[in-house]
Amino acid sequence: MTTNELARLAPDATPDTAVEVIMRDGGVIIEGLFDEATIEGIKKDLDPVLDGVDTGHDEVFAGNRTKRACGLFARTEHMTTIALNPLYRGIAERILDKPINAHMGEESVPFPAGMHIGATMAIKIGPGQGAQPLHRDDSVWLWRHPTYQREARVQIMVAVSDFTAENGGTLVIPGSHLWDDERAPRQEEAVPTRMKAGSALIWIGSTYHAGGRNTTVDEHRFGLSMGYDLAFLRPEENHFLTYTLEQIRSFPEEIQRALDWSSEHYVGWVEVGGQMSDPKDLLGRDDYTSIGAGLPGHV
Repeated sequence: MTTNELARLAPDATPDTAVEVIMRDGGVIIEGLFDEATIEGIKKDLDPVLDGVDTGHDEVFAGNRTKRACGLFARTEHMTTIALNPLYRGIAERILDKPINAHMGEESVPFPAGMHIGATMAIKIGPGQGAQPLHRDDSVWLWRHPTYQREARVQIMVAVSDFTAENGGTLVIPGSHLWDDERAPRQEEAVPTRMKAGSALIWIGSTYHAGGRNTTVDEHRFGLSMGYDLAFLRPEENHFLTYTLEQIRSFPEEIQRALDWSSEHYVGWVEVGGQMSDPKDLLGRDDYTSIGAGLPGHV
């Protein structure tokens, strides 16, 4: 394995400092980003959920000794704490929300990129689980490197338990975000993420990474992950089928918008009364009673 491990920053680092490190190395570890109360709350909320689900049904990627649970905004209030963390959100905004100019007739106007939440996932890697294949998350959108010249995702992995080389700490290849698409990742180039519970790994969609191998006898590596993605990309997790209308209405407005109840970036609008409308407006209407049940004014 390479000894070129990822840099570490304190939780009071600025987003600009963290972005500089991420764009140099492909990722960064933020030590002690979340307090003990948050971590213990996540365990209390999600341990029973994970206890009640099956392991993955394949050895290679999902992991037949790994348990996963998604739709986390409805399962723990601490998911909002993670999603709205100022450092993580600030990093994602700086990397993703880069507008372009396009012509509307003869006038050049800015088009914002925006970002939304792609997926949320709690992951417990059990003893005996092998390592995932090294991969880039942006492959799901057929992203090309360096052709597209921008990042598609900024991901966070929060350590709910300690992450070690032995219990499956996330494998990362520093600098791999700079590679083209012809270079294949090799296992010996990857380094395991070592961090204490409450710390977080933040990386970008072009960085090769993988769930690590758990060689312990009785340790479960517990992580909570989510990604901010470019707003015009289809999210991996289908939020409209994951959350009920009542649940969506209970979330803070920032989370509602990040879960695509918004059309502020010109995608995701819904026709109401002949107008292309922001779906966020529907959440405040008493006559909008369930997702997919028809819109106000429709026959």
